[in-house]
Amino acid sequence: MLWRTDSIILDAATTAAARLGGSRAGDATHTVAAAAMDLSGRVHVAANVFHFTGGPCAELAVLGAAAAVSDDPVMSIVAVGDGGRGVLAPCGRCRQVLLDLHPQALVLVPGIGAEPESVPVRSLLPRSYRWPDAPAQRVVRFAGRYRDAVLAGRKTATIRFDDPQGAGPTTFAFEDEHAEAFDAVPAVVTSVTRKRVAEIDDQDARDENVGSVAALRDGLRGHYPGLADDDVVEVARFSLRG
Repeated sequence: MLWRTDSIILDAATTAAARLGGSRAGDATHTVAAAAMDLSGRVHVAANVFHFTGGPCAELAVLGAAAAVSDDPVMSIVAVGDGGRGVLAPCGRCRQVLLDLHPQALVLVPGIGAEPESVPVRSLLPRSYRWPDAPAQRVVRFAGRYRDAVLAGRKTATIRFDDPQGAGPTTFAFEDEHAEAFDAVPAVVTSVTRKRVAEIDDQDARDENVGSVAALRDGLRGHYPGLADDDVVEVARFSLRG
C-alpha cells in the first residue's frame, strides 16, 4: 500500500501525463510527466523534452523544476507515460543522477500488481559508484512511529542495512502513512559503527529503544527480509541539533 505522500505525487504525475496524451496527443516531444515531493512537502511537476540532440527525461526535468524554487532535497519521485502507459521506471542515467543528488529519495516503479511500488533509489543501482563531489544534502528517513522516542531522547541510534550513513550534521525526516508531508528535525550523526547482525549487543538494543537484542534482531529482519547473521549493518548513533 502506498503512503499518502506517494499517492500525492502519483496523482500529480498521472494528471500531467493525461494532459500530454490529451491536448498534446501526437506530440512526440513531450510524452512522459514526472512529479516529485521535496522535504517541505512541495510537489513539483515537469515533462520530458525529447530532441534528436538529446533531451532531459521527465525525472531530470522535475529535479530542475524543484531546484528552481527550493533548496530542499527531493524525497519521492515518479514518472508516468502518456496514453495510459502508467508508471515508468527511470532509465539508467536518471537513476545515477538521483543517487548522486538525492540518495534519500524513494522512487515509484511498476509493481507486481496494479499498484506501483515505492523503492529506495539505491536499490535500483546495486554496486553503483557515487559522484564524490555531488552536493547531496544528508537526510535520514524514519517511519513516523519513531518520532516521539527520538525527540524524547529514548532512541539515540538507528541500525541500517545497505543504507550507508556518515557522521556529521543531517536532517531526520519522519513520515507517517497518512501524512501529506514530512516532519523534518535537524540532527547530528555522532558515530557510525559497522558490525555483523550476530554482533549486535545490549548497548545497541538500549540505544535503539528496544527491549532486547533478540527483539532488535527480529525487528531488523522484519524490515530487511532475508537479513542474515553474517550480514554487515551500520549502527548510527545520533543527537538532535538545536
